[in-house]
Amino acid sequence: MRNPASTRRRVALWGGLLLAAAGWALAATDSTPVAGRTGTLLPVSGAIGPATSDYFVRKLREAQERGTELVVVTIDTPGGLDTAMRDMIQAILASEVPVVAYVSPSGARAASAGTFLVYASHVAAMAPATNLGAATPVQIGGPAPAGQPGEGKLATKSSDADSNARDGEVAAAPGSAMERKALNDSIAYIRGLAELRGRNVEWAEAAVRDGASLPADEALAAGVVDLVATDIPELLRLIDGRKVKLRAQEVELRTAGLVLHELEPDWRTNLLSLVTNPNVAYLLMLIGIYGLLLEGYNPGAIVPGVVGAICLLLALFAFQVLSVNYAGLALIALGVLLIVAESFVPSFGALGLGGIVAFVIGSVMLLDRDVPGFSIAWQMIAAMALAGALVLLAIVSFAVRARRRPVISGVEGLLRETAEATEDFDTRGLVRVQGELWNAVSHEPVRAGQRLRILKVDGLTVEVEPARD
Repeated sequence: MRNPASTRRRVALWGGLLLAAAGWALAATDSTPVAGRTGTLLPVSGAIGPATSDYFVRKLREAQERGTELVVVTIDTPGGLDTAMRDMIQAILASEVPVVAYVSPSGARAASAGTFLVYASHVAAMAPATNLGAATPVQIGGPAPAGQPGEGKLATKSSDADSNARDGEVAAAPGSAMERKALNDSIAYIRGLAELRGRNVEWAEAAVRDGASLPADEALAAGVVDLVATDIPELLRLIDGRKVKLRAQEVELRTAGLVLHELEPDWRTNLLSLVTNPNVAYLLMLIGIYGLLLEGYNPGAIVPGVVGAICLLLALFAFQVLSVNYAGLALIALGVLLIVAESFVPSFGALGLGGIVAFVIGSVMLLDRDVPGFSIAWQMIAAMALAGALVLLAIVSFAVRARRRPVISGVEGLLRETAEATEDFDTRGLVRVQGELWNAVSHEPVRAGQRLRILKVDGLTVEVEPARD
């Protein structure tokens, strides 16, 4: 006969298991649409370079492969390199997922290349107290000779030329041919983006030609951006139901209840950003030069050569994306060579001082400070110049001290030693000097064990006299 209490416990246990299984299945069913209703958040901050574009393109492609419904790009940048910016814009234009550009947080900016990204996005939004614009391209790499392409900045105003046009005569735009080509190319590019997204074309041209800039509220009123939102939740609420043109079709955004997952830059992006940082590239170049020089002066040391070669290759990679002034680079190399030469040529500091001067001037010239985010900090230049000066001072001080130090080797060193007679002799005999036996000549009688002072060294013979304390 079964125990009623045991039966009730068994029934309760099975009932609990069935309820748990039903609850789990219900939760899984309810979570399915929530898991599918996701978006991606991509932060873009700092100067835009190859590392930023690589990260953006890869993560945007990854978001599309994951089936995300929306990509929100938060932008806070002073600008960057044209090639990196165009790679990012091409990825946006080819995207199968709507991309929302959001200039945030408050106090952020989308200057220069950032303005192009805002114009390229399907939806353009800004947070209060942000601004965008100032998109005039500038020439990097240092000025070229007068009349040659690449001279100075590309920021020129057409009004200066238009005011000089009279009687139907068309005045040439200011600047070199290369400047005008780059400026007109940028104008045509942003006008095309503005027309594609239905945004203010005239202001877009003014942002490139005249460096115009707008705060958030004025940008909204001028039709430059689509909306102003305080934060991301408000942004998602405002764009819910908005229709955007996605390649060949029009889609409606459904952002109510959308969950955004942030994809932060990975280690690869952080490493590339570190290497292409102007200050780090500057240090890598110096380490590479010094390492190879040390290996050249000490063949077989291996470590300086290996480290120098690696650092120099990394620096060359970084300089491919930085504005290199080759005159500045040559001056730095000359400065390093002069400082090293100071160790081998007795110039009493002249070579070293000239090397430091060339080093500092070359460092100032090396990178163009007109491109935001791609300049060497003057503190870094000052620190390296100070380190070079300290090395030079140390070399000179060592040389002076070595010159004043008494000679402790060779014939001159023997003149400061004392000898000990090994036998009695009147004029010629044997003496012990530094543990060695020498022939000795003396004008006074000498006794065995007597301490003698060395007066002269002639071949293997020393002239001595009794030491008088």
